[in-house]
Amino acid sequence: MQQHLLLPTRQHPPRPSRSRTLTGLLASAAATAGLLLTALAPGAQAVANPYERGPAPTNASVEASRGSYATSQTSVSSLAVSGFGGGTIYYPTSTADGTFGAVVISPGFTAYQSSIAWLGPRLASQGFVVFTIDTNTTLDQPDSRGRQLLSALDYLTQRSSVRTRVDASRLGVMGHSMGGGGSLEAAKSRTSLKAAIPLTGWNTDKTWPELRTPTLVVGADGDTVAPVGTHSEPFYESLPGSLDKAYLELRGASHFTPNSSDTTIAKYSLSWLKRFIDNDTRYEQFLCPIPRPSLTIAEYRGTCPHSS
Repeated sequence: MQQHLLLPTRQHPPRPSRSRTLTGLLASAAATAGLLLTALAPGAQAVANPYERGPAPTNASVEASRGSYATSQTSVSSLAVSGFGGGTIYYPTSTADGTFGAVVISPGFTAYQSSIAWLGPRLASQGFVVFTIDTNTTLDQPDSRGRQLLSALDYLTQRSSVRTRVDASRLGVMGHSMGGGGSLEAAKSRTSLKAAIPLTGWNTDKTWPELRTPTLVVGADGDTVAPVGTHSEPFYESLPGSLDKAYLELRGASHFTPNSSDTTIAKYSLSWLKRFIDNDTRYEQFLCPIPRPSLTIAEYRGTCPHSS
């Protein structure tokens, strides 16, 4: 009798069905898409910007008299500098967040740094190094004040006691009256500046098509020294159409309104500096859509949305 040897048969793992394979591919694609969406989310963008300083802004925080940073200040003697008249540097005390953008501010005709000193601690406490300066003489004209603003920026970034706190690639200028005209002159001469803000500015030159610096022009409806019709409005209208620019006309204000603490000036100046010196798009909400007329704003014009 013949015996047959039964050999074990090889077991093959079951093949996945086509529907299961398709399900897996779809799940993988969805996961990849989820990662991409996460990377593009506002929170991820915020983390990606190394220049953001301070907590997420609110309307209350941009209107507050002080921001989240404790500040210190140091005096700079006119005898220790050349090209301008000395001044006061205001800066965040902590270095935990690294370096900060910086802005230099010039006073107006016949005025001293004390006339714009309120902006120093107010902006510094929001995360900037701020240098309010005196000029070589109180009778300096805008072109001279423009050169002095640049000399002060060079001192701040190269020789000052706080130079290691300043990011020399992120600088701006501000000024009142002839100092405001000087801020336009400075921006014209140094196109690498990230922001310029003339406050009720005065200048015999009314056209600025050469500017490449994002510029916020602030005028006052009651200004009889530098009326908006012959100064701030022509300044703004002459700026290139491709430039990030804005025009803020204060309601019930005079030429000298920038010489004392003013919430509207501070709110929009801070937002402008944050948006263009720090590239902090969290502040775009205060600039775009265009702010409407209010008890403190007679008119606001601007290019929105702003480029990144």
